[in-house]
Amino acid sequence: MDQIDFTRGSITKSFCRFFFPMLLANILQQAYSFTDMVIIGQGLGDRSLAAVGNFTTISFFLTGFIMGITNGFSVNISQVCGEKESGKLKKIIASSIKITAVFAVLFSMIGLLLLKPMLQIMQTDQELLNDCMAYGCIIFGGLPIMSAYQLLSSILRGVGDSKTPLFAIGVSSACNIILDILFLYLFHSGISGPAYATVLSQLLAAGICYFRLHRTKERKITRSDFVFHFRLEMELLKNGLPMAFMHAMTSVGCIFVQGCINGYGAAYTSAYAVCNKYLNFFMLPGITIGFTISSFTGQNFGGKEFERIRGGTKMACIMAVLSALLLGMVLFFFSDLLVKFMLTGQEAAAYASIYLRFLALFMVLLNALFVFRSCVQGLGKPAVPMCSGIVEMLIRIPAVYFGLPVFGFAAAIYAEAIAWIGALALNGISYIYIIKKYKRYDC
Repeated sequence: MDQIDFTRGSITKSFCRFFFPMLLANILQQAYSFTDMVIIGQGLGDRSLAAVGNFTTISFFLTGFIMGITNGFSVNISQVCGEKESGKLKKIIASSIKITAVFAVLFSMIGLLLLKPMLQIMQTDQELLNDCMAYGCIIFGGLPIMSAYQLLSSILRGVGDSKTPLFAIGVSSACNIILDILFLYLFHSGISGPAYATVLSQLLAAGICYFRLHRTKERKITRSDFVFHFRLEMELLKNGLPMAFMHAMTSVGCIFVQGCINGYGAAYTSAYAVCNKYLNFFMLPGITIGFTISSFTGQNFGGKEFERIRGGTKMACIMAVLSALLLGMVLFFFSDLLVKFMLTGQEAAAYASIYLRFLALFMVLLNALFVFRSCVQGLGKPAVPMCSGIVEMLIRIPAVYFGLPVFGFAAAIYAEAIAWIGALALNGISYIYIIKKYKRYDC
């Protein structure tokens, strides 16, 4: 088995064994999106690029909810792994599948029904509307497939398996690139091609994860595991829903920011779309550290190993700072080169370059936020990350609204930095309080 037991052995060794495969998997997953953007930008132009970026902001409200709830389920699974209760583990996996399936189908229908009204509320340029609709309907239609992959990879992370998601993403990334080229350059499918490529690639990734989960005896679920267990399902929702709402609140702020950006023309919209892609890519080490410390904390919380939790948190903080410094230098010194990969318009490229330079200065705040938010989540306090999502939204919205007329496009990254500081303060203080509360268990 590729499962890692975080409750035993060297903290550094187990942390790195989990972290590096997952980091590579997350990089490959971003390659889906990055490849789409490069091919769309170079093959279909800045207008199609802006349309995809515009839709991505909307879709994050629904896809982020699914990601949040499945990440919350992963904490429950890691805690049960720490308790070493295989029977309960299979029941929790079955319950998480049922809950995720309901939300996936519901959100797919909501997304299809509300896509056009949401695009209009965000002041989407009429020239972009048709491309947004064509791309968005396919992605929302395939939301259950994306949800299946998110859940299955979260389950595997919860039990300490980061290698299977790596393999799944590696295979599906190669498939995604091939399909992008075929749909755009051979079949001339337009903006719909990359959307179909994304959905089909995620289907392949979900299939690989399911096969791995199903063939492992300790995690192989049967029909009897799907019997309704009120207490277990309430435990899952107690962890999953706050994380889902946190993602939802963050996305509300992002939708508002996108609406403000759209009001300043296509150059702002294109630049912001590209900046978001690079932000998503360069924060991957921080996200991966967060996933790792969440699983680490969850298993050790279940096993009541609180001294190991403190040691793991220190390890995570060191890695977060080092990765922020390294990637920050790349962003700062090579921002002009990076934006030219995806943008052809000089005005949009200039805006994006400014954003990336400022992002380089604030990366350490974002990485620290990932660490402490994930620790608090793994300690069984999901309400704190949810509240931090609300704090981010309440800071980000007025900062952008009042900042754009004064600072121009740079106000978008100023707003992000201020929101990260607010959320980091809440999660950091909560972590210190919670870990001191449990210190007596080591005595």
